[in-house]
Amino acid sequence: MIPLPLATLNQYISAERTNRFKAAKIKHNATNIAKMFTVKAIREGVTFRWGVPLRFDWYCADKRSDPDNIAFQHKFVFDGMMAAGFLENDNWAHIVELNDRFFIDKKRPRVEVYEIGE
Repeated sequence: MIPLPLATLNQYISAERTNRFKAAKIKHNATNIAKMFTVKAIREGVTFRWGVPLRFDWYCADKRSDPDNIAFQHKFVFDGMMAAGFLENDNWAHIVELNDRFFIDKKRPRVEVYEIGE
């Protein structure tokens, strides 16, 4: 479980167009948040078998962003997982399928990541 928002695609693009350093800061901050919560999950005993499909359950505060804009945040989640040592690489050998589902939770926006059994 990682709290949202990290940054939607539109927010990231806007930051890049304004100032590339602003976009780099967004990426750095979002990756660090994902890393922090990944470390917490590791301490709680969470493990994944990489090379299996993954499901992302996105719980958003509202419907202001389109689902594809929200799912852009995969990048930050995977980078955080790698920074935490949970994921070796976010390449084709490890990430073979992504399934996204979208929900509303005004009180606790977050993303939950699950491996899907074979």
